[in-house]
Amino acid sequence: MPKPGQFYMLQTSDSYDPLLKRPFSIFRQEDNTLQFLYRIRGKGTRSLADLKTGSTINVIGPLGNSYPEPEGDFFAVAGGIGIASIMSLMQRFKHRAYFFYGARNSQELLMLGDADEVSNEMILSTDDGSAGDKGLITEKLENFLSTYLMDKSFPVYACGPAPMQKEVCRIASQAGMKCYVSLEEHMACGLGACLGCVVKTTSGYKRVCKEGTVFNAEEIIWE
Repeated sequence: MPKPGQFYMLQTSDSYDPLLKRPFSIFRQEDNTLQFLYRIRGKGTRSLADLKTGSTINVIGPLGNSYPEPEGDFFAVAGGIGIASIMSLMQRFKHRAYFFYGARNSQELLMLGDADEVSNEMILSTDDGSAGDKGLITEKLENFLSTYLMDKSFPVYACGPAPMQKEVCRIASQAGMKCYVSLEEHMACGLGACLGCVVKTTSGYKRVCKEGTVFNAEEIIWE
């Protein structure tokens, strides 16, 4: 059974145009069904959106590692489409996540009802103030940790844009909390062969698709 944080490489049409598969985090598992969340950004995701019910595509997975399982409550931070990876974790460990979710505007906050249903508490922010508080979600996280006497043994999990993840790592480190990030990188093969998704770590370059996508924040050298 796939675990939260893992991903699949999906053929995005019922032909081979586009040729390369695209990586998608597991969003939700229900019985024998896997669900993936995506945003239309280019030819690949447009082709995926145009598939009809009953279409057949090639899929490779589950791939990559997974989030370390929390022993109790935890913090989950997502930016935009990063909710896809975080949602699978919150679904597996229901009502245990303090969920911080940010985006540029209200239209980019996705699946709010589903997230609210499985989280312990949900905090929202948008850059333009159209939903939740105005500002960055990392500011909300830092203020929350400085205001409330939270158990520092609670781990922090994050997925989203690199600047957000970098700041989450800084906040968690300053608070003395363990932090794990699911990195978003362009992938061509998903199997570690092409070396197209390497990131710099304290022990050299590592492949996001093979050694990740989840890394201990202490490993990452942010550039």
